[in-house]
Amino acid sequence: MAQVRSSPNELSCLICQQLLKEPLTISCGHTYCMGCINQHWKEDNCFGIYSCPTCTEVFKSRPGVNQKRNPANMEEKVKKTGPQASPPPCYAGPGDVECSACVGKKHKAVKTCLMCLASYCETHLQLHDSLAFKNHKLINVIKGLQEKICSHHNKVLEIYCCTDQQCICYLCTVNNHKYHDTVIPAKARNEKQVNLLSSQREINQRIQEREKELHELRKAMQSLKLSAKAAVEDSERIFNEMIRYIERRHSMVKQLIRDREQAAESQAKGLLEKLEKEIAELRRRNGEIEQLSCTEDDINFLQNFQPLCVPHVSRDLPTITVKPNCYFDDVREVVLNLREQLENICKDELKTAFSIVLPLAPQTREEFLTYACKLTLDPATANACISLSDGNRHATGGYACSYPAHPERFDSWPQVLSKEDLSGCCYWEVEWAGEGGVDIAVSYKEISRKGKGNESKFGCNAKSWSLYCSPSTCSFRHNNNETPVHGLPSSRVGVFLDHREGILSFYSVSDTMTLLHRMQTKFTKPLLFYYDDSRR
Repeated sequence: MAQVRSSPNELSCLICQQLLKEPLTISCGHTYCMGCINQHWKEDNCFGIYSCPTCTEVFKSRPGVNQKRNPANMEEKVKKTGPQASPPPCYAGPGDVECSACVGKKHKAVKTCLMCLASYCETHLQLHDSLAFKNHKLINVIKGLQEKICSHHNKVLEIYCCTDQQCICYLCTVNNHKYHDTVIPAKARNEKQVNLLSSQREINQRIQEREKELHELRKAMQSLKLSAKAAVEDSERIFNEMIRYIERRHSMVKQLIRDREQAAESQAKGLLEKLEKEIAELRRRNGEIEQLSCTEDDINFLQNFQPLCVPHVSRDLPTITVKPNCYFDDVREVVLNLREQLENICKDELKTAFSIVLPLAPQTREEFLTYACKLTLDPATANACISLSDGNRHATGGYACSYPAHPERFDSWPQVLSKEDLSGCCYWEVEWAGEGGVDIAVSYKEISRKGKGNESKFGCNAKSWSLYCSPSTCSFRHNNNETPVHGLPSSRVGVFLDHREGILSFYSVSDTMTLLHRMQTKFTKPLLFYYDDSRR
């Protein structure tokens, strides 16, 4: 049996960690207090077995005391040790690896043996100082030891199969992986380390590129603010000189300048956030690679290598060119011309001047999505022929639903309104299907809900604007006047509303944004989105 090294610790019980009381050494060579080992065996006897709590050797019958391993002066040594206090026990806390050999309250493990497939505290690690355990490989304590054991043969994973790209035990090489290309984990790691470093270099390069773009964007935004501020100050000075004639126009120009600034800043902030998120993700992945590169555990490295080497795929971000000075130079020029031609300015010219500083209209889907709003359908307005699902975001016609009576419910036309009011600049997308087609539109909340007349039918009165979509035709209707739309919509229709400017636009959304219909009016109240299945 293995010999335990001679040290002050040999006078401590391997169970209670205190000085030995009535020391007994069992046949495997480990020494315990008589009370401690008897209590352990008493618990073991419930299962009809006896084992050593340190090396877990199992005995067919209750083992006897090895007198040769229990010298007569053992008790004398204990007495001479006297009242010396044993070192305070270091119990395993949250996040620590527990000693596999401790009985009762577990101590903190300090080493892991890859041969024993166990982790040991300082006391139970003494056994590995003997010659019998000289070939055991001890490493710094690791968590998840069971993950290093073959689930088929209960052996240590010590071989890497290049064919199947997985870690295996030596018994696997004669079974499922018999003719496969296998190497030791260290060699496999060295080969994959090259790929890992390549991925890390790529990530670092991507970080530098994104940081550069982030810096340039922030710089442009700062210039934009300064330019906007200067434009406001210039217009303030000029308008003060012609205060009696154009006082009311003054505040309007200021607001329009601010709108241009906010529109450009809103687009830039969206891109800023995406850049920051991507940089944070790249930093996180880089940190994980750094941590994995430093691990001593080859198996852990190989098991976590693959996910970290998958290239980070990022969607190309839209490019927003910010030219702060160009945003406001034309405004200054118009205002100066107004001062020089004060007596000759007419209403149409002033309107043209104001149109110069209107907010930039979105062009790409990414730009439209910066105005995206989340809409839900109101069950209280849904006609009985319409079924709502998916958190009231999906409507299907042709049903007979049992809705309770409600004053806002459409009782004749199969229509439903949104819960949310629409004002300012809003964008939303609608996916539709069906041979009969659907109406996608907006309406004032005051539209009639009862009866089968035009006053409650979307697109047939002055309170609603409707786009009809079907597989074969498309048309726009308002106040019962129908306008054919050239081109057919895709299964996804985008709706953009600029409430203040009175603009309502419909787009066919696919790889590109195709304008179906655009109209301009003067909206006097907040609008509601609606869905109409009456033409099915």
